Amino acid sequence: MEIWKRNLAVCWFCVFAISSGMSQIIPILPLYIEQLGIHDTAEIEQWAGLAYGINFISLAIFSPIWGQAADRYGRKPMLLRASLWLSIIMTCMGFAQNVYQLVGLRMLQGALAGFISAAITLVAVQTPRERVGWALGTLSTASVGGTLLGPLVGGYLADTVGMRSVFLSIGALSLTAFVFSWLFVKEEFVRSEERTLSFREVWRLIPDQKIMISMFITTFIMSMALMSIQPIITVFIGQLLHNDDHIALISGAVFAASGLASMLAASRLGKLSDEIGPQKVMFTALVIAGILFIPQAFVTSAWQLGILRFLIGLATAGLLPSINSMIKHNTPEAIAGRAFGYNQSAQFLGAFGGSVLGGGVAAFFGIQSVFFFTAALLLLNAVWVYKKVYKTGPAHSQ
Repeated sequence: MEIWKRNLAVCWFCVFAISSGMSQIIPILPLYIEQLGIHDTAEIEQWAGLAYGINFISLAIFSPIWGQAADRYGRKPMLLRASLWLSIIMTCMGFAQNVYQLVGLRMLQGALAGFISAAITLVAVQTPRERVGWALGTLSTASVGGTLLGPLVGGYLADTVGMRSVFLSIGALSLTAFVFSWLFVKEEFVRSEERTLSFREVWRLIPDQKIMISMFITTFIMSMALMSIQPIITVFIGQLLHNDDHIALISGAVFAASGLASMLAASRLGKLSDEIGPQKVMFTALVIAGILFIPQAFVTSAWQLGILRFLIGLATAGLLPSINSMIKHNTPEAIAGRAFGYNQSAQFLGAFGGSVLGGGVAAFFGIQSVFFFTAALLLLNAVWVYKKVYKTGPAHSQ
């Protein structure tokens, strides 16, 4: 088997393990915050937004640093560093005694994390150009597949064993990713002895800077929009169910619906982006997703929300693979780690902004208003992509 195919398979498994672990937090985070002593609903929404989002601030700060290290020392060391750190810090979260410790640990989590971005960079630089869209789409199915399984596992563990066991499960999955990356990922990396390029020098090497700026902005807005509802959707489901005893498990199933849809569609949309252009897939996905968020504000049951979340998953499955494909085509290999690191920073800043804004909007204006806010962001993003990227297409770096 060719090295790039072998590494794609190993990275797929490891990203699946990491994603299934990280997504276990989503349905139980508000409930864990309540267990740590916060009982007012508005305060839970705000703390959930902060705890969910603060991790992304440190990720945004450190992603370009680790991207630079990946270009200089190799991508495999970044996989090992990130997975080992996650196994330690997530285990510690299971022993948090108050919400302040939880938020502090979430912030520390991002400082040395970034496993998925390292895997994306490794796969992108090793895959033949004509197969990049398919490879990145395939890799993204691991992420969305983990997102599919994780909330179900997290909800089940929280209901049957207790919420603290969820964090121990995440630590074990991260350690598994570390072992598999160590044993099976192969990288023939020649360390560069050249001096480290400055940001300005890196930027000058990018063939089409306007496209790159458009991708960063698109990633930021998309991430903000999609993340705005994540921290408080469990509270919304609780309102729909009138405080049913199985909120965590049902919330996990609703979260899993979008993951299932994305897993089914991602590789196909990645292949489609290779054929017709990633910018076209990106624009269409943004428009459909923006429209689908509006009816979520009017649902009256959890199953209605689950169906709409499934459709959202179909619509958004091609977004990140298309963005990453555009970046790959527009970036020389020597600076690929930094380019993807910058884009990860945009994604994490958007995720932080979305989670905090989503919690704040829900607390002050009601949860339903968050869906309208999200729909507006995605549709505005679609207009931006149409004007700046749609008719341009990806550049092709050498």
